[in-house]
Amino acid sequence: MTRPVTAEPAARPEPPALRPVVARVAALNLGYFGIEIAVALAIGSVALIADSLDFLEDAAINLLIFAGLSWSARNRARLGTAMAFILLVPALATAYAAYEKFADFVPPSALPLTLTGLGALAVNLTCALMLARHRSGSGSLTRAAYLSARNDAYANLAIIAAGLVTALHPSPWPDLVAAAGIAVLNADSAADIFRAAAAERRAAAK
Repeated sequence: MTRPVTAEPAARPEPPALRPVVARVAALNLGYFGIEIAVALAIGSVALIADSLDFLEDAAINLLIFAGLSWSARNRARLGTAMAFILLVPALATAYAAYEKFADFVPPSALPLTLTGLGALAVNLTCALMLARHRSGSGSLTRAAYLSARNDAYANLAIIAAGLVTALHPSPWPDLVAAAGIAVLNADSAADIFRAAAAERRAAAK
């Protein structure tokens, strides 16, 4: 007996403003990645390395969202799952950078660390505000973009605090603690996006 073919659910119409928003967010993230990674390597900051990788990751996520907005709910759920894995990459890279830091255990320069964190915070708050009105519009996709920008803003506050503490008490530890916090935020966001993608898959199967 031939099994009936079940039509895949059609993609939900998206707000017309969403596609250019994610394109602008991707461009902002890519631009600041270049700035932050240059400063991170110059001053030896693990936290800035982790945050710069977040900017690169966010650029990739928003470009994937740009491509996937017109996909069906089932395929968007699959893409959301893939992006949850992408969110784990900076956490692993941060762990490696922290390991390398113990071989050269000197504090990063406090002023560039603080100023770069302030610039990153401005970029991420801008991106989060741009994405906030769309954060529930496409399930795991726009939720991934919004959570990334929001969590990066929290990470930037940790970097700024690390820079201020380092200025008062020169030590590599504030930078390493901030880097660890960024890794934890990424892992938490990945779990959240996994849950959103699983909910989409269940809705698509009905």
